[in-house]
Amino acid sequence: MTSRRSFLKNAAACAPASVLAAQTVPAMQSAVPTTYDIATLPQHYDVDRTVINLENAYWGVMPRETAAVYAEKIQYVNRLNSLFARNAIPSNTMDAQLDEARASIASLLHCDTEEIALTRSGSDGLESLIVNYNLLKPGDAVVYCDLDYDAMIFAMDFLEERRGAKIVRFDMPEPATTANILAAYEDILKRTPNAKLLLVTHVSNRTGLVTPVREIVAMARARGVDTIVDAAHGIGCLNVTLPDFGADFVGWSMHKWLAAPLGTGAVYIRKSRIRDVEIAFDNHDVPEADIRARLPAGTINFAAAMTVPAAIDFHRKVGPAAKEQQLRTLRNRWVDAARSIPGVEITVPDDPARFCAITSFRLRGMHTDADAERVQHQLLEKHNILTVARKGVSKGPVVRVTPALYNTPADCDALIRALETEHNLFA
Repeated sequence: MTSRRSFLKNAAACAPASVLAAQTVPAMQSAVPTTYDIATLPQHYDVDRTVINLENAYWGVMPRETAAVYAEKIQYVNRLNSLFARNAIPSNTMDAQLDEARASIASLLHCDTEEIALTRSGSDGLESLIVNYNLLKPGDAVVYCDLDYDAMIFAMDFLEERRGAKIVRFDMPEPATTANILAAYEDILKRTPNAKLLLVTHVSNRTGLVTPVREIVAMARARGVDTIVDAAHGIGCLNVTLPDFGADFVGWSMHKWLAAPLGTGAVYIRKSRIRDVEIAFDNHDVPEADIRARLPAGTINFAAAMTVPAAIDFHRKVGPAAKEQQLRTLRNRWVDAARSIPGVEITVPDDPARFCAITSFRLRGMHTDADAERVQHQLLEKHNILTVARKGVSKGPVVRVTPALYNTPADCDALIRALETEHNLFA
């Protein structure tokens, strides 16, 4: 009998044919020929509309059909219990089901299945990449900026505490034009000749800025610097694949813009670089050359992982390009109007290459974290609109707005009216 962690190596079986017929969900196809009508997308979601929710960057609401698959998978795993988790029925192994999830991700993002590992979240995977990166020597520098995600910053700081690395932090310029961004990265790399590891965030969770990742990765590689890419808010929101980054190490959330169940994420390590990331916590349940050895062992939410192909199926039905365009349409509806409201500052440039669905703003006179939180509360309590205050931006706190596929143009118009009312809040 195998250990409870053996799903990573030789894991659990499902039911025999008679049970499967009654309980399993048909495998989702990796390529789906149909495309949903963009105008009807809100109808695919069962959400509470008593509040206008424009804070969808926390995690993505599952569409109704994905949620239904998840419910069936939960029932399936719960009913079979240790029959499922102890390899008791070899006709349909847990390895095969988890590999289906990995294969669906690899197909969508144009890489090999062996280069993908499932994680519990984007943070879980990225933290593993950062703290287990094994080419650092004491005195080597690791570099990040103010717009990177807090959990990733904490992981980079950990390298100083435990590995003797030197922390080098810089601030993203505003306005963050492509030229300014590349100049900032070139400058920090030039000023840090001992740099070994660079963290680059594809889409900032704070402002929504989209960075030119491929150019930055190439710039760093030319100086012998490895890059870990945080793609938590890019994959599934923008029509990108892993080759677009050109990076060797990437982590992201499956439960954000791909709207898989909570507790799902993934990492990519280029096959030739897998041994440059240590195995996690001496995880010998998996062969040393396997990417999955780089993640902590332990029981995962099997049902959530098994629902990943269904989430990708819905993403394909909408169409990655059509999805990006719809999210941009909703975002542009409020941003284009807000730019003309006195006292409202949009914190990303008016360049389609540098923004996506997520966009933050400031009001004139909004200088402190408490000010940003006041705007958040005012929008919710007075206008019935949920946004979120974000701190940590060196140029000052912001309020983040993020529409999703279930939002409507009317939701964005409500935000415009609210900003027209509140633009002098700190006057």
